Amino acid sequence: MAYSEDLALRIRGIISMFPKTIRSEFNEKKMFGGLAFLFKGKMTVGVIKSDLMVRVVAEKMPGILKENSVRPMDFTKRPMKEFIYVDSSGYATEQQLQGWLELGLEHAKTKLKLN
Repeated sequence: MAYSEDLALRIRGIISMFPKTIRSEFNEKKMFGGLAFLFKGKMTVGVIKSDLMVRVVAEKMPGILKENSVRPMDFTKRPMKEFIYVDSSGYATEQQLQGWLELGLEHAKTKLKLN
């Protein structure tokens, strides 16, 4: 198993609740040995094994990294800029998962200058 299908299904479910103008701009792409969810071509979140990967705007990284369930994404053995992993305790509820997805969407919109 390269990634948690259950987590991917949960993410799809949350995306399906966004307004049509937003959800229609999401697509999926296999990346990093897992599955990434992109908004207008910009990565938001992804699933790698059982970890949730989230893109985070740089200004929020210091605070986010203090959370217990979060660690830097070190896919290449070095922390990647604006990427984090969240373990399963950090996305146990749909509300938690939606918060991470919204954080990833915020990052994508920033890159697209849509804020």
